[in-house]
Amino acid sequence: MYLSILILPFLGSLVSGLMGRKIGVSGAHFITCTCLILSSFLATIAFYEVGICNSPVSINLFNWVDSEYLSISWEFLYDQLTVSMFIPVLYISSLIHIYSIDYLSTDPHNQRFFSYLSLFTFFMLLLASGANYFVMFVGWEGIGVVSYLLINFYFTRIQSNKAAILALTMNRVGDMGLSIGFFALFAMFGSLDYSTIFSIAPFVNETAITIISLLIFMGAMAKSAQLGLHSWLPGSMEAPTPVSALLHAATLVTAGLYLLVRSS
Repeated sequence: MYLSILILPFLGSLVSGLMGRKIGVSGAHFITCTCLILSSFLATIAFYEVGICNSPVSINLFNWVDSEYLSISWEFLYDQLTVSMFIPVLYISSLIHIYSIDYLSTDPHNQRFFSYLSLFTFFMLLLASGANYFVMFVGWEGIGVVSYLLINFYFTRIQSNKAAILALTMNRVGDMGLSIGFFALFAMFGSLDYSTIFSIAPFVNETAITIISLLIFMGAMAKSAQLGLHSWLPGSMEAPTPVSALLHAATLVTAGLYLLVRSS
């Protein structure tokens, strides 16, 4: 059930994106919206089990990187913070999907749009459920790439191209700080797992922790469009209106907040 919360939006995105001509506009609407609503329902059950009944779940799929001292797994952690993040992301995303059916009814590229929206939601869920910083970073980069595709949805417009490139480059600035922070984390702790880092953190040099925190904060600043790294935000309005709603209410801007709360 817990993995289905992640897989359903991804499945909807794949079907809408790769089989858009076969299933048609109505098919893309139906499949993506159904997948999101099912995922929201499962997230509500997960919220009850994990959040209210306080029984966190950890799922280790397989080993991803195993090199000398570095061992990283495809591992997912469903704790109270994760399921609390799932609820707004999935509920808002489902509502935006439903709203977009009518809003973009005259657009010839409905299948592509709905595929991007579902993929965006998937990467946000991946970011929130990763049990280590590396899996979280895959989701982090994923929402950055899909935000570029969504802002550049009307790719024939020069202004859309410029806005999308600005958004991507400004996010890369923050990601550079975040990447250096991850290297520093591995140098200090020998691991990127949340459980290992948070248990050892009280015994580590305070200055080093402060520097790492500032580097991680730099990544959050770019994603949440804080002062200095905010110039991409007005340009994102070049995308269709539902994209702006999804960017600001449920995904990109809240990703920085999630990172800070998770690392706090």
